[in-house]
Amino acid sequence: MPKADFQPARQAMIDSQLRTSGVNERWVLEAMDRVAREEFVPKERAGICYMDRSVPVGESRYLNPALATGMMMEAAKPLESDNTLLVGAATGYVAALLAPMVDSVVATERKGRLATAARKRLADFSNLKLQTVSNLSEGYAKNAPYSLLWIDGGIEQLPASLKDQIADGGRIVAGLKEGPVSRLAFGVKRGDELALRPFADVEIAPLSDFEKTREFAF
Repeated sequence: MPKADFQPARQAMIDSQLRTSGVNERWVLEAMDRVAREEFVPKERAGICYMDRSVPVGESRYLNPALATGMMMEAAKPLESDNTLLVGAATGYVAALLAPMVDSVVATERKGRLATAARKRLADFSNLKLQTVSNLSEGYAKNAPYSLLWIDGGIEQLPASLKDQIADGGRIVAGLKEGPVSRLAFGVKRGDELALRPFADVEIAPLSDFEKTREFAF
């Protein structure tokens, strides 16, 4: 059976989802044209991976909508000198986008088949290491400090231990979950201060490891 040609769908994603929503940086569009989304989802979901929605990839994880990724890429502005921490590698799609742009990437994922598959997909990147952790909110302190932190999902809170892994002047881009609302946010660490400022209301799948502790009330 001939392999399906997803290039028209990828171009339609760029033209109808990214460009029309203000994602027009040439380097972002070229990167998202270069990396084939269909290779980062289960085969049975390849046909929907270019739709403007989160795509389940297993183990309660998702490939986020292309628009969220494109907007986060523009906000993060990856640099060739960046030591990067990607929290929530999932199948490895964002890691594959970032690796050619930065000096180094540490991508974290929980132990399981998802991480095993992502490690195989990313094996060709010599500057990228995928580390398995028990909880994504731990980050990966061994390679800190990081000049760029990308949290690829919606969080309710940013743990102090993860904030401490960001270098002074380092940037962070993440999703924020506030009840049913999801937003994208960006911040720069100045000394001990770091504030995440929302810049777009866009769908992004939540990361359960960053949920706030629920207080019991009668």
